[in-house]
Amino acid sequence: MLFVKCSLINFNIDIENDLTNIKCCKESIILFIQILKYLFDSYIFMIHKFVDRKLELEFLEKRYRSNEAEMIVIYGHRRIGKTEIIKNFLKNKESVYILCTKDSIKENLEEFKRKFYKLTGKRYFLDLKTESFYDLFSYFVDEMGDKRFVLALDEFPYLIELDKGIASTFQKIWDELLSKTKIFLIICGSSIGLMETEVIGYKSPLYGRRTGEWRVTPLRFRYINEFFPSYDKESLVKVWCILGGTPFYLKQFDPNLDVDTNIKEKILTKGQILYNEPRVIMREEFREPRVYINVLKHISLGYTSIGKLSSATGLDKGNISKYLSVLEENDIIEHILPLGKRKRGIHIISDPYFNFWFRFVYPNLSELEIGNIEEVFSIISQEINTYYGMMFERLVFEILSNHELRIPINIQRVHKWWHKDREIDVIAVNYSNREIAFFEVKWKSLEYSEALKILKQLKETSQHVKWYNESRKEYYGIFSKSIKKKTILRSEGYIVFDLGDL
Repeated sequence: MLFVKCSLINFNIDIENDLTNIKCCKESIILFIQILKYLFDSYIFMIHKFVDRKLELEFLEKRYRSNEAEMIVIYGHRRIGKTEIIKNFLKNKESVYILCTKDSIKENLEEFKRKFYKLTGKRYFLDLKTESFYDLFSYFVDEMGDKRFVLALDEFPYLIELDKGIASTFQKIWDELLSKTKIFLIICGSSIGLMETEVIGYKSPLYGRRTGEWRVTPLRFRYINEFFPSYDKESLVKVWCILGGTPFYLKQFDPNLDVDTNIKEKILTKGQILYNEPRVIMREEFREPRVYINVLKHISLGYTSIGKLSSATGLDKGNISKYLSVLEENDIIEHILPLGKRKRGIHIISDPYFNFWFRFVYPNLSELEIGNIEEVFSIISQEINTYYGMMFERLVFEILSNHELRIPINIQRVHKWWHKDREIDVIAVNYSNREIAFFEVKWKSLEYSEALKILKQLKETSQHVKWYNESRKEYYGIFSKSIKKKTILRSEGYIVFDLGDL
């Protein structure tokens, strides 16, 4: 007998006993189907909390099978899913996971003792009076012997912030103790700057000790449908334009609500996690959060060059460059140069959610604080289609960079190009063969004649791009929501993609 209970509506159905009654009652059947759909959607939402990451797990498993001492460094910006990767890897393995904190070195040491006791079952770890990590690890190594085990240290940079000498301490621990065991040590962190300088950098005491490293990046667009199985293609693109491929952000949206409702309920509503997320990140990651927020605010307003940012923020160019470098290290902004140029580039907010938040939420916080959600959403609605168009262009850039679509050339690099009043959205290049593909990206549905007109204009503009003009092989293409008579355009030699192809 199958028994279904939906507590939200306090409705029970005994399928075996009441099947005859259900068949006789159209309303009951409809209601029953709705319940099953709700349960299925909720189940799908729950089981997809861990999506993709096949390459990351394969990398870790391969290193684990070496059965030798390993020091693996995993890093990437906050909310990207590093901890979930580690916890999935630890399943069915003898392991200990330790989350380092900002409390104090003593508190962290006590946590190590508690976790070592939990793994070994040796109570004396709780009573050890030592305040030395080296001494503690000496006892730990003696207990573990030649067993294969995993020790995962999450947010290791917090220890470095508390004690600059901690990297040297762990160098000694590794060289004299751990390297002689079968430990699988994972050092993980969200502070990309600290991880690159204090853990894997040339000047770090730990330099040369790591046996592998992995920088965790956002999920690719093609996996977003696993969070939102009932969404159509346009809605999936909109989700990426707002949240990008950051798993934590994707989990905040309700797959049973449409995109606009999710914006209002999950972003614009005070108290929701996404409502204040960028400011929380700024406070956690940077010593001068107000300055970084000021810089990002002005980038979102269109002050994208160092000169314009310096004038708008009141910071001199030297300081601006320093702040921009830190933001770039943390994958929040990106510096873009036009094809063939080495200077006069622009800075954009590369993280989609930070971009959305600074463009639409930050300027309207005073209204949102008093609950004027519908008024703010009305303002956003007037501009959001333009925003989707800009972000759709970035999505195409990413998809081509990841070689996820088949085009006539083997792409080595993807660029943008602009000069004075001329601009080309996306350019794919093969330097070896001097092949180049020019693309226009339109967030709209196109008739055949309109698409052909855009492509002919693209051909004309491309002649101003100074890149092996006398010897290059050229291709021309277009991306759009939908394009009528795609096959005809393709038969004419154009590269044509719409949302159906993505």
